[in-house]
Amino acid sequence: MNDHHDTSLEPANSNSAPAKELLAGWGNVNPRRATLLSVFNTANLTRAVTNSDQVGGAIARGLGRSYGDSAVNYEGFVLSQISRNRMLCFDSEAGLLTCEAGVSLADIIQCLLPRGWFLPTTPGTKFVTVGGAIAADVHGKNHHVDGSWGTFVTRFSLLTATGEIVECSREENSKLFRATLGGMGLTGIIIDATIQLTKVTTAFVNRHQQRARNLDEALDMFMETDNQYQYSVAWIDCLSRGAKMGRSVLMLANDACPEQVASLQRQGPFFQPRRKSRTVPFNFPALALNKLSIKAFNSLYYRTHGTGDAVVDYDSFFYPLDSIGHWNRIYGRRGFVQYQALLPTESSRRGMRELMEAITESGQGSFLAVLKSSGPQGIGTLSYLFSGHTLALDFPYRGKKTEQLCAKLDQILLEHGGRVYLAKDALVQQATFEAMYPTLDEFKQIKAQWDPQQVFRSAQSDRLGITG
Repeated sequence: MNDHHDTSLEPANSNSAPAKELLAGWGNVNPRRATLLSVFNTANLTRAVTNSDQVGGAIARGLGRSYGDSAVNYEGFVLSQISRNRMLCFDSEAGLLTCEAGVSLADIIQCLLPRGWFLPTTPGTKFVTVGGAIAADVHGKNHHVDGSWGTFVTRFSLLTATGEIVECSREENSKLFRATLGGMGLTGIIIDATIQLTKVTTAFVNRHQQRARNLDEALDMFMETDNQYQYSVAWIDCLSRGAKMGRSVLMLANDACPEQVASLQRQGPFFQPRRKSRTVPFNFPALALNKLSIKAFNSLYYRTHGTGDAVVDYDSFFYPLDSIGHWNRIYGRRGFVQYQALLPTESSRRGMRELMEAITESGQGSFLAVLKSSGPQGIGTLSYLFSGHTLALDFPYRGKKTEQLCAKLDQILLEHGGRVYLAKDALVQQATFEAMYPTLDEFKQIKAQWDPQQVFRSAQSDRLGITG
């Protein structure tokens, strides 16, 4: 393994003034100028962190795929990690990868999938860094079976506010380890981490697709099949009413075996078909996504996705939007809010129905809506998921109208013991957040121990009262 104290490489622009860039989350809501610093090694990173208390603190940023304001700091430094992207060591027997925080999930797939190793769980985009995956404790279509990303992190080294690099694992500095998983970068900056990958025999899944006529039927199907399929997800129509409310298309899958793909891929079981790449070249007009166009899309999607089985490559199944560059531009210049709601199993049915009724009543449909099962509680102090169901929604940002809708959805979640996901959050208020995360005080105590001056902070952490 390379020494992570290496200082042989200095940034090419180390003598230039810090760059000011217009930054926001992937949702592009309320972008503002921030001081972005590219850090190329640990020495540069340490120097930036120990100086950041003079300018309003610092927060790490990876590939910018968190949706809200968790990876921006408008007063202090935003420290880009994407240049720290070396893979340091791979144990091909055990499947343990040690890499720098700026390595992306796409890098891991490209390098190690041909050797029979895949990510233990993955969000809906592979353009996420390892550091970002740890900070958000990301999850995927297999959470109900395998849990979130933190389950597979065996250790990491963390740069703390004093400039000290601390080794963290379940046994060593365990409280700091747990606080960092899902801690949105507020405990320190990950230098490198070791991740347990999963052995696979092909790069395909055997997918069963099935329609559900309404929300009740969709939830029944999840509960009946969760122990049969490793991966489960559903597209859901959140604008349909009456007996069709919550009509869905479920996509349930298990990893395919070599025999199932032999007739499809003469180039081997790990070959990934090249997908035609498209790019959204500019922000769409604000009126492009309205209630009528969203309703028409939902009707078309439901009609054209029937029941059936197919062998599908990993890229198409896990990352359907990654082939569309800058797809967030379809929501226009004002951007969009992604709202991911989690409800416990016992109140999923009633709570989901109330959420969809509120959305329909508001007239603000979601172009993309995804329903998933969730499983075990994450091990992170602020880990998002517990056993239940999640509903992820995209709302074109319409100022106060969207803010009022999301506030109403927040109240429905609170009434049913639910919560929102910090990696998606852009609007939640402090009191709401505090009620949703009962372990917040524990997190604050750990942060105060390691970062008493609140060096690590973001626009989100200030808004939520974690810092500030």
